[in-house]
This record gives sequence, structure tokens and C-alpha cells, in this order.
Amino acid sequence: MGPYAGLDLARKVFDNTIASRDQEHLPLVLVSAPEEIEDRTLFLTGKSNRNPAESIFPIISSLEQAGATVAGIPCNTAHAPQIFDPLAAKIKEAGYRVRLLHMIKEVGQFIRESHSNLKCIGLLSTMGTFRTRTYPMILEPLGFTLITPEESLQKSLVHDAIYNPQYGIKAHPNPVSTNARMQLLQGIAHLREKGADAVILGCTEIPLAITENRIDDLVLIDPAFVLARALIRETYPKKLRSHEL
Repeated sequence: MGPYAGLDLARKVFDNTIASRDQEHLPLVLVSAPEEIEDRTLFLTGKSNRNPAESIFPIISSLEQAGATVAGIPCNTAHAPQIFDPLAAKIKEAGYRVRLLHMIKEVGQFIRESHSNLKCIGLLSTMGTFRTRTYPMILEPLGFTLITPEESLQKSLVHDAIYNPQYGIKAHPNPVSTNARMQLLQGIAHLREKGADAVILGCTEIPLAITENRIDDLVLIDPAFVLARALIRETYPKKLRSHEL
């Protein structure tokens, strides 16, 4: 997906692994082939008829051939049912050993287990994730209330901070532009005003700009962090580093 999102996920796997020397780190394969995968939001908003699942599947195949037993996709939007479900069906039909984790389901489990006191959760995301309501479909049955920005602000603040060709995170991931970070902080403030106790940074590029775990008393939840820990849990659970909630 986004190449920096892949790097960020790999780094978070290393950061959450108990290791005191090189040889104690986990074997990890990162495949970065963004030019082969259609933009997920373009597909979900009807601007492309090419389902990204078709081009993600060969990458899963390469991970299977490399010996991977568990895999994760560092892209929230790719977990929309319209993309994830056909991909999961292809993996099952192929009889692969590799198991593909569902990042958004992992986020729901993480919040329930680690932040059970939270009730009202805000979401910053791409328009694809916003329109498909992927997070509400998973978190609301768990008892959480999901709050999203007003659609006009979703477009002008959040989506623009990610996709703007002049200063968006996809165009300027390192370092992230001041404009992109400020727009995301405005989005977080908007969700706080609407009653959010926590905010999910629901695009894997957002944590490149918002690196904090909290802003004052507001909890910030990074799905890539959650996915990294889930990948370790499902392969080498004794190597999973403890973390402060």
C-alpha cells in the first residue's frame, strides 16, 4: 500500500518485540509494490472499477511462497468488505497456509481489552473508509459509539491532509508538512467537541503526522500499532513486549 505505511508497520513490529540483540528479532518479510495496487478509495467511491483485491492477492501469494504464516495489510481502507472479503476468499480457495489478520477487528478487540472504559470513539480516515462505514460495522456491535467528522470537514480537513498533492502525507510523508498535521489536529479537536473519548487514527498515513499516544486526556489509537502487536501475538507470543495503556 503506501510505502511509508509499510515501513511504519515493520518498525512497530520491531519496537514491540522483546529483543536485546539482532538475533533475537523476528523474521519479517515486507513486500512494497504500491504501483501495482489500485487506490482503495478510488475503487470504494466508484471512481475505479478495478478491485484492489485482484492485485493484492499476488502479493499474498509471494508472502506464502516466502514462508510467511501470518500477514497484515497496513491500510485501513483495504479492510472494507468490498475489498477484504474477496481477498480472503481467494486466499481460502488457494489453500494457503498464511493467515491474513483483519486490522480493524484487531482494533475492536484491542479497545475492548485495553480501553474498556471508552464508550464514544472518534474516527479519522480516508473517504473510502468513511463512506463504507467499516469501523462502525465492527465496533458498534462491541458496544462502542463511533463519531466521524461532518462530511464537509472529512473532505476538507482529513482526506485532504492525506491526499493533497501539494502538502498531503502521501506526497510528503517524511517529513510530514505542517499543513497536514494542523488539519488533522483540527479534525481531532472537532471529534473531541462532538464528545469523543478517544480517536482512531484510521488511515495508516495519519500516525506519520500524529505520533502522540494522547493529546491531553484524549486517547489516540494507532491501528498499525495494534496490527504489529497482533502479528507478534499470532507468531511468537512470548516475544511480545508489554505496553502502557
